Amino acid sequence: MAKVKKAELDLSTEEKIKEAASIVFTKKGYGNARTRDIAEEAGINLALLNYYFRSKEKLFQIVMADRIDKLFGVLAPILNDASTTLEGKLEKITENYIDMLLEHPDLPIFVLSEIRNNPDQLSNRLQAPKLLKESVFVKQIAERRSDINPFHFLMNLLGMNLFPFVAKPVLQPILGNEEQYRQLMEQRKKLIPVWMKLMLDHG
Repeated sequence: MAKVKKAELDLSTEEKIKEAASIVFTKKGYGNARTRDIAEEAGINLALLNYYFRSKEKLFQIVMADRIDKLFGVLAPILNDASTTLEGKLEKITENYIDMLLEHPDLPIFVLSEIRNNPDQLSNRLQAPKLLKESVFVKQIAERRSDINPFHFLMNLLGMNLFPFVAKPVLQPILGNEEQYRQLMEQRKKLIPVWMKLMLDHG
């Protein structure tokens, strides 16, 4: 029983540290973040943080990998689902992406701001060239619009999903309170697939 409780405590403490690190890295960036800041955010002492994660670099790599998986991991199963139509994929990608971003609104800023310093980390972690170039989704787009590079459509789709969250600090005061912002994002779940279909058919 004691071993079970210790395992639960370890998991809880690790998650608390990772969440705190994500908050601090998002606010300050990797270069300006200190392990002391992360320990304070997690409500633990510095010695305990160092016990779980030996260095800021190691902690950042773990948090970054976790955030990359969250931000882009929703794509892979949908992109390569041969049983789903192109229209179905547009709806699934949009709905899953917006749901995930509403739950983790700081993800895009955290990942995109840091990934500029180490672009290989994203590419290597996701096997991006294979995931995108050889995906069923890209092939379906190419079949529909052989006259246009399919990556134009993929970039548009990701941009329409991601931008409102990257720009949330600017957009929300204009749009209203948090609830009004969420309602607007819920509307986008239905609108983005419609806009994408129009681009594919009439672009």
